[in-house]
Amino acid sequence: MKLQIFQGGGEVLTLMQTAWAKILEPLLKNALPKGLILEDVELDLGLNTIDHRLGRDLVGWIIVRQRSAADVYDEQDDNQFPDRTLKLYSSAPVSVDLYVF
Repeated sequence: MKLQIFQGGGEVLTLMQTAWAKILEPLLKNALPKGLILEDVELDLGLNTIDHRLGRDLVGWIIVRQRSAADVYDEQDDNQFPDRTLKLYSSAPVSVDLYVF
């Protein structure tokens, strides 16, 4: 996202806006705060496909709660629909809460 610099407010205002834009633009580009928590996602042993509901390509995911022992990793490199789904492999059946962003 590129912040708009308003003209006509004088040199000081233009300089302030430019300085603010340099600080704010990296924060606005960060996908992490624009995520969703998916609660009680049931993962079966093996490959699981989850609808992430972001409406855009998935950038990443974090398990925020895991209810039993399992190794979980993604198969996103082979996902044909990163704008809609997250592919997770689980070493055992497990229920998790996921933060997707």
